[in-house]
Amino acid sequence: MIDTTLGQFKITAKLGEGGMGAVYRAEDTRLGREVAIKVLPELFTADPERLARFEREARMLASLNHPNIASLHDVGEAPAAAGEAPVHFLVMELAPGVDLTERIARGPLSLEEALPIAIQIAQAIEAAHEKGIIHRDLKPANVKVTEKGAVKVLDFGLAKAWAPQGVSGSGSVLAHSPTLTAQMTQAGTLLGTAAYMSPEQARGKEADKRADIWAFGCIVVEMLTGEHTFGGETVTDVFASIITRDPPWEQLPARTPAPVRRTLQRCLEKNPDRRLHDVADARIELEEALAAGLPTGPAASAEGAAPGRLRLWQGIAAAAILATLALGGLLLRPTPGPTAATRSTILPPEGTTFDLDWRDPGVVAVSPDGRSLAFSAGGEDGATRLFVRDLDDLEARPRAGTE
Repeated sequence: MIDTTLGQFKITAKLGEGGMGAVYRAEDTRLGREVAIKVLPELFTADPERLARFEREARMLASLNHPNIASLHDVGEAPAAAGEAPVHFLVMELAPGVDLTERIARGPLSLEEALPIAIQIAQAIEAAHEKGIIHRDLKPANVKVTEKGAVKVLDFGLAKAWAPQGVSGSGSVLAHSPTLTAQMTQAGTLLGTAAYMSPEQARGKEADKRADIWAFGCIVVEMLTGEHTFGGETVTDVFASIITRDPPWEQLPARTPAPVRRTLQRCLEKNPDRRLHDVADARIELEEALAAGLPTGPAASAEGAAPGRLRLWQGIAAAAILATLALGGLLLRPTPGPTAATRSTILPPEGTTFDLDWRDPGVVAVSPDGRSLAFSAGGEDGATRLFVRDLDDLEARPRAGTE
């Protein structure tokens, strides 16, 4: 197809291929711009009724206009060579960047990188749902991300447009699967998207906008963990995982804010009646978590800070140890005199260790008004001294003369 001309479009490079056709980079010679051309498989275009329905659906999808949605410009047809069928194709916006699958393959995304991407995906889904359009094939491969973090979601609603007429029964997995193979006779065969199907889709039931919310939750978890939310060696294994297993919540970064965890849990409720019903709710929660400021990681370094200040993560760890001491009945317990040093080793998720010397549990205390705590810990100079931290502040400050 390279250097082939389809109407006013000159094919310049192949971008990829999937069950819904091959995608090419092309030059629009009339308007002087680059576009993406998706050439539909001949097997699909050989069915006039399905092709007509697809064109109607595709033109409706062209009404979507949102900065986070790659636009579908038109449905085209190129004259056939002698003895061959005409070439049918879609003209789409050429979205810049790499797809999210490639980005995740390099490793988990930080919260600072993942949440803005997730918010933009949610904005795209929200805009489509407001027009009554469900994606049905939301997955990392259908999300493009630029180096600056700008997002474009691809192929909105094409799964519905692709489905053949007359196979919408609730028992047909083929009718509701997000991406169908070009081999339409192999009912139930899927290409690479089973991991993002909702439980109701996996059971062959009708998909509504809550299926997109499920897929959105899978994508965000995958961004933060670097692993498939639900996996398996075969489609059957993946479906079993989706229907019976919980997402890998324990693999989320330790500093993931509680509102973000709660939002993801609500997106991935297996019962659609208990799942979030509107992706706007997820977007708002993520925006608020980002605006509130993400917590510093347990192993975040404070090197370069003013001398004598305790590292931020040491203050957080001290608060955790304080709670442990309180539960053990050690808090404020009088002691007959100095005790041997007790060394506690803390292992944050990032794998960094640090040690705190607790020379006397009696020095760990909460102020009478409950607004601050005091504890002994090693400072930047290695000496153990008394620190005080207000509970509404993440910075602990040393008390002079307590070394």
